[in-house]
Amino acid sequence: MAVFKVEGGHRLNGEVTPQGAKNEALQILSAVLLTKERVVIHNVPDIIDVMKLIELLGRLGVKVENLCVSGTSACISHSYAFTAADIDLDFIRSQEFCKMSSALRGSVMLTGPLLTRFGSAFMPKPGGDKIGRRRLDTHLIGMEKLGAKLNFESGGSFFELTAKNGLKGCYMLLDEASVTGTANIVMAAVMAKGQTTIYNAACEPYLQQICKMLNRMGAKISGIGSNLLLIEGVESLGGTEHTILPDMIEIGSFIGLAAMTASELTIKNVAYDQLGIIPDQFRRLGITIERKGDDIYIPTHEHYEIESFLDGSIMTIADAPWPGLTPDLLSVFLVVATQAKGSVLIHQKMFESRLFFVDKLIDMGAQIILCDPHRATIIGHNREFCLRGTKMSSPDIRAGIALLIAAMSAKGTSIIENIEQIDRGYQNIDIRLNALGAKIERL
Repeated sequence: MAVFKVEGGHRLNGEVTPQGAKNEALQILSAVLLTKERVVIHNVPDIIDVMKLIELLGRLGVKVENLCVSGTSACISHSYAFTAADIDLDFIRSQEFCKMSSALRGSVMLTGPLLTRFGSAFMPKPGGDKIGRRRLDTHLIGMEKLGAKLNFESGGSFFELTAKNGLKGCYMLLDEASVTGTANIVMAAVMAKGQTTIYNAACEPYLQQICKMLNRMGAKISGIGSNLLLIEGVESLGGTEHTILPDMIEIGSFIGLAAMTASELTIKNVAYDQLGIIPDQFRRLGITIERKGDDIYIPTHEHYEIESFLDGSIMTIADAPWPGLTPDLLSVFLVVATQAKGSVLIHQKMFESRLFFVDKLIDMGAQIILCDPHRATIIGHNREFCLRGTKMSSPDIRAGIALLIAAMSAKGTSIIENIEQIDRGYQNIDIRLNALGAKIERL
């Protein structure tokens, strides 16, 4: 098992290009199962979770072509062609499929395409981050409303969905605006008979991306970008070409890293108009963000001061459905606040275990009060006290990058174990940051 040895205290300088968006890629790659025709996807990030899904598609019988010109690991993102003409339906019922898909939470996104095209699908209990409850009810209830029959034995390891007579459009009000749940239901509904109305749908840029891609394939989806989607079912879909957005979570991580380490960085080709509230939320921490075309420039911050609300009350940064702040960045906001001037309350509403990594930051000297599983108050040091290096372990992808940022700003050397969690979401992060002046050694 690999670890990072991080020598803290080094300022970075230069330009960095974000990878393709992990969360979008998992949805887009699943959608290739909806057609027999060739689908070309650009800007695919070369990270563990995405590569596992591509491997799983290959085992299902999808023809996979790597179109990356250089063919080397130096590529930040790749282009692939997928042709799902001959799918091995027997493999879906195999123990190998259960094992491969249960190790990857993104595998749940295969359910909608398989169900609507072939009339049956298996959804193993998925793996992924251990950040609290991540229920699948929205996915399963949506499929049932479209006419699928659900079979699940108590204590079993997978859900079986069947629709022998095909799916039928309907009206549904989602109990939560789940991004993956909405995407899964949309993919199931595009070839259902009649009209499907999805209210309280997620409307994140990644969800908008998959809807636009499906429309280019011949689907009829309206209301894209809103929480009310109307879908007219079609008989079949064709091939298309699609480019994945830059990863907004990685962009936010780079912004926080630059401020925390007093570095001067330019983040290239960020698709700024798709970042929503993210830049303004970092500005609330006192971080200067300059837009230069489609790039973001972060100057050196010797100090940065957290704003207060107009009535003088403590700043609160909380996650919310789009256009609110994505929960995937709260770990980064939390660690960046440890060296700010002032105090902030971080409120993680969605997952009740995601803030438990703060004990590692407290060991490094951070002033953090964990109020409950969802809230933490951070009293910033204003760089009057430097975090100290320590030994720690990454519990999930986003906490992992937050701990790496903390280690890079700390005095002394830190060891980060379980970095496979970081690798699941960030491609060659050590190599890319070392090119900017970091001192990270993979052991």
